[in-house]
Amino acid sequence: MPANRFNGFTDYGVGIGLRVPHYEHIFTEKPVVDWFEIISENYMVDGGRPLHVLDQILDQYRVVQHGVSMYFGSAQPLDREHLKRLKTLTKRTKTPWLSDHLCWGSVDGTYTHDLLPLPYTFEAARITAQRIREVQDFLEIPIAVENVSSYAEFHESEMTEWEFLNEVVHAADCGILLDVNNIYVSSQNHNFDPMVYVDAVPADRVAQVHIAGHSKFEKYTLDTHDHPVLDPVWKMYARAIERVGVTATLLEWDDNIPTFDEVHNEALKANRYLNATPTSTALPKAITQEARV
Repeated sequence: MPANRFNGFTDYGVGIGLRVPHYEHIFTEKPVVDWFEIISENYMVDGGRPLHVLDQILDQYRVVQHGVSMYFGSAQPLDREHLKRLKTLTKRTKTPWLSDHLCWGSVDGTYTHDLLPLPYTFEAARITAQRIREVQDFLEIPIAVENVSSYAEFHESEMTEWEFLNEVVHAADCGILLDVNNIYVSSQNHNFDPMVYVDAVPADRVAQVHIAGHSKFEKYTLDTHDHPVLDPVWKMYARAIERVGVTATLLEWDDNIPTFDEVHNEALKANRYLNATPTSTALPKAITQEARV
């Protein structure tokens, strides 16, 4: 695969997360949607309604898988049975890449079901990159790691979060799912300039971008995904697209979920920025097709 394979999915457009409250609308109205993002763990089953629904979606739409339990930063052996089930699902969906979070969340087989931030040390980067390489080799598709929102920091960190992200993705030879809302939330909680983060990300490794809503409280900002994208996040998205070019973009809306049309219309606001991007910044379609093989 070519060196720039992670930013080769220029034709994916704007997607939204596949959510249960929207099933009936999707199957009845058959709306025009560029693609759906699914949570992998919801469909890693042997049968039943989840796979029945998924197969109906796959008949009409493109799907990209997003995981919430790989915990690349956890210092323990990978769960091979989990990986086998995950690979079976990737073959079913033909997802062009798989994303999961740059975090930890399990110790000695006990899972917290939280996306916990890592200490930004060279040792943590090495361990995390090794695990990502193992997963990418096993699944035989590109991996994109997502930066998480954080509410605490480690005293032993040896670099900034964006330096840690760069260290990991280069060592792992993987892609990035750039969540600009998460960057903004963390910047408010830890007092750094979010645009510095966006400008530091290696543009050729960004496979996908997440946008979402957040909530600001008196002492912290929380990644809530329960309302439209706020203006400072759109500004960060505009800068990200200016740097990385036309890139698959997804709106996350996971709580207080409104109608399908409201979610979809909010997501389509991203086209204002995607359409303003010179076509010369997009990678050749040949790379897109090769990356899918």
